[in-house]
Order: sequence, then C-alpha cells, then structure tokens
Amino acid sequence: MKASHLVTLYRLAELGAFGNHVVLSTGALARGLGLSQQTASRRLIEMEKHGLIERSTDGRVQKVRITKDGLNSLTEMYRVLKPVLEPSKKELVMNAAVFSGLSEGSYYVSMEGYRKQFRSKLGFDPFPGTLNLRVGKDSMRQRRELEGYPFVGIDGFADKERTYGGAKCYPATVGGKVKGAVIVPIRAHYGEDVIEIIAPESLRKRLRLKDGDTVEVRVPFER
Repeated sequence: MKASHLVTLYRLAELGAFGNHVVLSTGALARGLGLSQQTASRRLIEMEKHGLIERSTDGRVQKVRITKDGLNSLTEMYRVLKPVLEPSKKELVMNAAVFSGLSEGSYYVSMEGYRKQFRSKLGFDPFPGTLNLRVGKDSMRQRRELEGYPFVGIDGFADKERTYGGAKCYPATVGGKVKGAVIVPIRAHYGEDVIEIIAPESLRKRLRLKDGDTVEVRVPFER
C-alpha cells in the first residue's frame, strides 16, 4: 500500500466517500492534496486498479466510492496510529489459553543466529522453547492493537542450507511474574489468535501451566 494512496483515501473519507458514491471533481481533489490535476487523476486510476475505490461517470460528472478493501486499509492505518495518538494507555493486557504447539519453537529459539540477538536486544538468553497461547475473544482487539505497539526487531539470517525470517518482539510480563517477550515471526505459522512467548526460563514450569490454563500477558507501551 502506497502512502499516497492512504492519504487520498483519507481525503475521500473526509468527503463522505466511505458509504456512498460522492460527486468528485479531480481539480478539487488535486487542490485538497496539493497536487497537479494530472497527478490526482493518475492516482485515482491507480487506486481503482488496486480495488481501493470505485468510479463511475455520467457525462462530465465523476462519482467515487471507497471500496471494502479501501476501508480496510484506512482501518489498518487507524489501528497502527491509535497507540501513538493515545499515549496515556500505558500497557496492553491480553488473556490467553495455553496449548501445545508444533514443537518448532525449541528449534528456532535455540539457533545462535537468533539467540545472540535476543541476548543483545532483549537482555536475556531464552529458554529453548516458546509458550504457545491462544488469545480469547475478549482479548482479540488487544491482540490486533499489539501490531501497532513499539517492538524490538529481530533480523533474519542465512546459513548454508536456507534462510530464516525475522521477527518482532514485544517485551512483556507473563502471569504477573515473569519477564519475557511476545515474539511474532514475520512468516507466521499460526493464525492471528495465537501468540508465542519467550522467556529466560520455562514458563510452563515457573507458572505451573498446563494446556487449557489461562494466563495474563501484559505488554507495556514504551518508546
């Protein structure tokens, strides 16, 4: 998604194009965006090709409406910006249920290419495994908001056999006791409702957790 398309969607939403077709002058849009009329016209054509808007003409009258995909793009922008624009919110709290995963966490977390970054960027050497949690329906909004929180980037790397993707880490407190991090792989194996936690010790043992138990995860908003 181009930033220029998002700005144009925002302007179209201001004009009321998110619910119905609105009459739109390319010249007026150009003035509102600080563009030439040719550039504004070209941008609308691009956005239509990408399915972000619908256009129709009746003689010289042009009507424009933001599509569902366009509205989803605006919603995503709002979700990302919301934590930044609401700094009074100091932390995000999620409740999630423990489950047994694919047993891949131990393999990846133990790789030195990742471990040295965890040590230098997160300040701890993680236990060789992840705690797999399925976020409950009452915490899905918070799970989506997590993507807009400040994170620690873990870079991907390569060895002689293959390449390994990067990840985003969000420092967190688990069960009110253990400091760790929510780790979100760039190429995730699970759905949006699943989060994985790394910590310097076995969270299952420390918190005496078994499959089905609910645990609280707190992610502070820190910059």
